[in-house]
Amino acid sequence: MGHLPKLIEDLALILIVAAITTIVFRKLKQPLVLGYIIAGFLVGPTLSITPTVADTENIKTLAEIGVIFLLFSLGLEFSFKKLVRVGGPASITGLIGIAFITASGYFVGKLMGWSFMDSLFLGGMLASSSTTIIIKAFDELGVKTKQYAQVVFGILVVEDIVVILLMVLLSTIAITNQFEETEMLFTVGKLLFFLLLWFIAGIFLLPTLLKKAKSLLDDETLLILAIGLCLGMVIVAKQSGFSAELGAFIMGSILAETTKAEKIEHLIKPVKDLFGAVFFVSVGMLIDPNAMMEHRWAILWVTLLILFGRFISSTFGALLSGQSLKQSIQVGMSLAQIGEFAFIVASLGLTLGVTSTFLFPVAVGASVITTFTTPYRIKYSDKIYEYITKILPKNWLIALSNYSSSTQNIQAEKNWKKVFKSYLKIAVTNGIILLALMLLSTNVFLPFLNTKITNPVLSGIITLVISFGLAAPFLWALMAKRPGKMDYKELWLDKNYNKGPLLILEISRIIIGISLIGFWISRLFSTSIAILIALPIITIVLQIFSQRIQNFYQRLEKRFLNNLNAREIAAEEKLHSEKLLRDHFKPESELAPWEAHIVDLEVNPNADYTGKTLEELAWREQYGVNIAYIKRGEQLIYAPSRIKKLLPFDHVGIIATDEQLQVFKPIFDSIENPETHDYNIDDIVVQKIQVDEYNKLKGKTVRESGIREKTNGLIIGIERKNERILNPNSLTIFEWGDIIWIVGERMKIQKLNES
Repeated sequence: MGHLPKLIEDLALILIVAAITTIVFRKLKQPLVLGYIIAGFLVGPTLSITPTVADTENIKTLAEIGVIFLLFSLGLEFSFKKLVRVGGPASITGLIGIAFITASGYFVGKLMGWSFMDSLFLGGMLASSSTTIIIKAFDELGVKTKQYAQVVFGILVVEDIVVILLMVLLSTIAITNQFEETEMLFTVGKLLFFLLLWFIAGIFLLPTLLKKAKSLLDDETLLILAIGLCLGMVIVAKQSGFSAELGAFIMGSILAETTKAEKIEHLIKPVKDLFGAVFFVSVGMLIDPNAMMEHRWAILWVTLLILFGRFISSTFGALLSGQSLKQSIQVGMSLAQIGEFAFIVASLGLTLGVTSTFLFPVAVGASVITTFTTPYRIKYSDKIYEYITKILPKNWLIALSNYSSSTQNIQAEKNWKKVFKSYLKIAVTNGIILLALMLLSTNVFLPFLNTKITNPVLSGIITLVISFGLAAPFLWALMAKRPGKMDYKELWLDKNYNKGPLLILEISRIIIGISLIGFWISRLFSTSIAILIALPIITIVLQIFSQRIQNFYQRLEKRFLNNLNAREIAAEEKLHSEKLLRDHFKPESELAPWEAHIVDLEVNPNADYTGKTLEELAWREQYGVNIAYIKRGEQLIYAPSRIKKLLPFDHVGIIATDEQLQVFKPIFDSIENPETHDYNIDDIVVQKIQVDEYNKLKGKTVRESGIREKTNGLIIGIERKNERILNPNSLTIFEWGDIIWIVGERMKIQKLNES
C-alpha cells in the first residue's frame, strides 16, 4: 500500500476534532464557529498534549478556499437589490455605526501603542456584527417578528457590503504601505467601476445562459457550473488588482438575481460548510494562550469598545434615521458583538504579512466574550430603555419623539427627484459600459490589429467602426433616452415648474456624449482628425440610424431588466396574489408613526382556532390586533370580513405593535392538546368481538355503542349469519350473535371484550 499523504491525515484529524467540539457546543447552545476555533486550538501547535496538524501550508490553502466559499455564499444570500430595499433607517444606522467603530478601533489601537497597520486592521475587524449569532439569538428569544429586528437585518446587509469594500481598501493600503487620499479615491473609483461593470455584464449574460441550459442542468452539473463561475470570477478579480474574496462575493451576488439562486445556495451549502469549517479551525490553530494572557488588557479594551462603542453608535444612528428611542436602544443592544468577518479580516492581514500575530487572539477573545453576552443584551434591552427614560430629561424625550414622528411622516419624493434619479441611472449604467468598451478597443483590440496589419490608419479605422458599432446603442441612451416617461411628462407640462433644470440636464448629457466620442476617437487618431472628420461623421450616422439604434437598445434593456427581475417575475407568476398585496397594502411607512407594523404568520394545522370565523375569535377586541389579509394558496383575501374563517396553512397579515404582538403571538401559536400516545405499529390490530348478553350491545346502533371511543378504533365489518357488512354506517343496529371486526388499540379492544 502506498504512502498516505499528510494532507489526508491532517484533514481527518481536523474534521474529527471539529465534529466533537461542535456537538458539544450545539449541546451548550453556543455558536458553532466558536466550536471550530476551539477545535483549531486543540490540534494547533501551541497545545502539545493532543495530536497536532503536520503540514500547516496545505491547511492554509484549504482555509483560503474556505474564505472564498464563505464569501460566495454570502453573495448568494445578499443580492444588490436587497441593499436597495433595506431603506434609509438601516443604511444610515449601519454607515454611522461602521464609521464610528472603525475609527474608534484605529485610535484605540494607537493608544495601546500598536503599529499603523495593526490599528487599521483592528478597526476593520470591528466593522461588522455577526449575522449568524444575531439570527440565532433572535430565534431563541422569539423576537424575530418584532419591528426592530427587521431594521437589524437591514443593517447587517449594509455591514456586509461595506466590510467587503473595506477589505479591498485595506488590501490596497497594505500593498502600497501608505494612506494617500488620491490613491484611495482612485481605488474606490476603480472598485465601483468594476463592481458595476461585472454586475451589468453578469446580469445580462448569466441568467440567459442558465435559462437556455435549463434542461441540461441537473444538481451535479449546476453545482459544478456554480463553483466554476465562482473561481473564474476570483481569477478575474485578482487579475484586475482586487482580492479573491471580492470576486467570490460578486459572483454570488450576480447569481443571487437568477431563478436558480435558492437551488445553488442549497447545493453549495455542504461545500461551504466543509471548507468554512477548515477555515475557522485554521483560525483556532493560531491561538496562543500565552499571547492572550500577554495581551489580556488589549482584549479587555477591545471588548469594552465593542460592547459600549457599537451600542452607542448604533443607537445614535438609529435615532438619527428617525427610529423611536426604544427601537434605537433595541437595535444598539443587538449589534454589540463581532463575528466571522473579524477573523477573515485578521486572516487577510496575516496573509499580506502586514499585521502582528497577536491580532488573532485579541479578535478571538473579544468575539467569545461579546458572543456570550448577546442573548442577555437583547433580552434586557427593554429594561435598559426603561432605565434610560428615567434618567433623561422629559423635554429630551419629547423632542426625540417629535423628531421620530416627523421623520416617519416625510412625504414621498417629488417628480423632479424621480426624474433626476432616472437621469443618473441612465448616465451611470451606460457610461460604465462605454468606458469599458473604450478601454477594450484602445488597450486590447487595437494593439492586436497592429500586430496583424502594418498600416496603422487602417487598423484605427477598423477599430473605430467595430467599437462604435458596439457602442452605438449605449451612446444613444446616454445622449437621448427619456427617463421615467410619466414623471418626465408631468414635470414638463407643469406650468408652475421652471423647465430650466430639465434643459440643463438634456444639454449636459449631449455634451458629455460628444466629449466622450471625441476623447475616444483621439485615442485612435490625432486630435485634428477626431474633431474635423470622425466626430461629425459619427454624429451624423447616429442621427440617421437613431430609430434602429433605439429599437435595438430597448431590446437589450428589456432583456437586462427581465434577467434582473427574473426571481420576482417567477414568484409573481407563481403567486399572483403577492403582487396584489404589494399594490394595495403598503403599511410600513403609513403605520410607522404609531410604531405598528405588519407581520406575516402561518396558521398551524393543529391550531385550536382553525375553522372559526374572525367574529368568533374576536382578536381585535381582546388583543387590539387587526388582520390585513388572509393568503390561502394563490388566493388573497384583502381586508377579510368578520365571517371569514382561518384554515390550516393560511398566511395571515397581522397589524400590531411589538407590545401587542408579544401578548398575541402565544395565542396564535397555541395548538390543540389531544391525548398523546406513543403508538407502536404492533399495538394497532384487527380483532373481533361477539354481541352477547355480557357486552349488552344488542339493539344499539354503531354510534350508540361507543366502540369507536372506547377502542380508539374503527368498526370495519360485521358478520351476521351468512351476511357480511363492510364498513357499516353509524345507524346499523347490532343483533344477537353478530361478529364485529374492529381496527384499534390491542389493549382497549381486550378491555372491551373483558367487560
